[in-house]
Amino acid sequence: MPSTPQPDHPIHDLLRKRWSPYALSGRPIRDEDLRSIFEAARWSPSSFNEQPWRYIVARRSDPDLFEGILGCLMEGNQAWARRAAVLALGCASTTFRRNGAQNRVALHDLGLASMSLTVEAMRHRVYVHQMAGILPEVARSRFGIPPGFEVVTGLALGYLAAPGSAPPQLQARDDRPKERRPLSDFVFGGAWEEPQFG
Repeated sequence: MPSTPQPDHPIHDLLRKRWSPYALSGRPIRDEDLRSIFEAARWSPSSFNEQPWRYIVARRSDPDLFEGILGCLMEGNQAWARRAAVLALGCASTTFRRNGAQNRVALHDLGLASMSLTVEAMRHRVYVHQMAGILPEVARSRFGIPPGFEVVTGLALGYLAAPGSAPPQLQARDDRPKERRPLSDFVFGGAWEEPQFG
């Protein structure tokens, strides 16, 4: 487990301690906590209040559904995600309900919802590891996801497992300190790559 990072500027502890571990415990997440986690996604901002996100969620206690979502993950992710308490798939509607026009920010809004649930999860000491390594067409077929929805991400939720219990090939990633680019690399002022903050 990496040490908790010390940001250059003060941020909320839930953000500072957020982490995407590979070593998750299968210990069940309380129903009321899981509801709160997805309630946080519900209250995320979205363009025109479209709320384009949809989640397919499986608890370990429902083995058929859990295995169904696990089978929508790439093999490398299956190796560690199978130990999580909850698996989910994040999808987004790519058109607006109000007029059928393309919603070019649907993935952005799904990202906001997923970050909201991630922060709420941290409040309950539940960690969320999001994955791009999924099999969207397998998910579409298996769960009857209709046209107009894009399968975007996988999510594994769980409490931290004992230190050192990640699969051996991933333990080094869990132990690696979190690093982030400095603000000067991505917050610009009057021109591209001209830092806003000195």
